Amino acid sequence: MASPYILVLYYSHHGAVAAMAAQVARGVESVTGMTARLRTVPKVSPVTEATEPDIPDDGAVYCSHDDLVHCSGLALGSPTRFGNMAAPMKYFLDGTAAQWVSGSLVDKPAGVFTSTASLHGGQESTLLSMILPLLHHGMVYCGLPYTESALHDTSTGGSPYGPTHVTGGDNDAPLSDDEAALCQALGKRLAETARKLGC
Repeated sequence: MASPYILVLYYSHHGAVAAMAAQVARGVESVTGMTARLRTVPKVSPVTEATEPDIPDDGAVYCSHDDLVHCSGLALGSPTRFGNMAAPMKYFLDGTAAQWVSGSLVDKPAGVFTSTASLHGGQESTLLSMILPLLHHGMVYCGLPYTESALHDTSTGGSPYGPTHVTGGDNDAPLSDDEAALCQALGKRLAETARKLGC
């Protein structure tokens, strides 16, 4: 039998969400017996003939529906696009009708994370947009409780809905200590919740 894992599924354009995903994975793997499986989704092209290679040149491999079906929990990450998740992540989620019909994600824990260039760039509305399909799948949503001290201390990203990051106008600001701590806290909470739920 395969080891239980939390699927850390993300789309990253400039690398900030990928950095967050790595911290979420660290939090997952701080829980004994649980591993993190990092996966991404391909870009969406406005030209229907354009295709991405089956395996990306670098970074995480593309997520398969098997990765999704067999996970013990899900952390979903996307940059913000006008207060919403990016199109590649939405496109992937739009293709999960078979998992919705089969109920393969019901009662599994899930959480979300995002990144924006500016402090008020639509982080919370993006997190909410990402939560909606997870609720339709019957997943158990895990945010960040205020027992996480970084929620009180952060002067950059962070929300009870999920971890966030502010990259700055040049998209090059590294994760702050508080942002990294909140990403790890989400991963740990998902892994612990999955164990408690027997997922």
